[in-house]
Amino acid sequence: MVPAAGCVLWRRASHAPHGLEICLVHRPKYDDWSHPKGKLKRGEDTLAAALREVEEETGHRCAPGARLPTAYYEVAGRPKRVDYWAAEVTDGTFTPNDEVDRVDWLSPPAARARLSRERDRELVDALLEALHTA
Repeated sequence: MVPAAGCVLWRRASHAPHGLEICLVHRPKYDDWSHPKGKLKRGEDTLAAALREVEEETGHRCAPGARLPTAYYEVAGRPKRVDYWAAEVTDGTFTPNDEVDRVDWLSPPAARARLSRERDRELVDALLEALHTA
């Protein structure tokens, strides 16, 4: 099992539906849109890994909130487990890097439409439920 962790990163936005926007990352290697996530380093706690991955991929620091559903899937024939948290952005600035070339802050409906995988769309719904804005 490949252990990984990530966050559904969000910020308050009174102009957006549900009063918030969700940050999605574009990974040029896969040409997909997803939530920030990545593999754990040896001995690393899952929440610490999730927060590290958010900062590495988006340039933003965040405050973790509710635990969201865990995703299970296969990559190159190996099972992968990704633990997720809701996380509100606190500060930071995005700079394109080798892993992520773009980020987009989108309303929940727009984020659901942009995400490349259904399992990531389900995390948007879980975030809204956790924040009681559904």
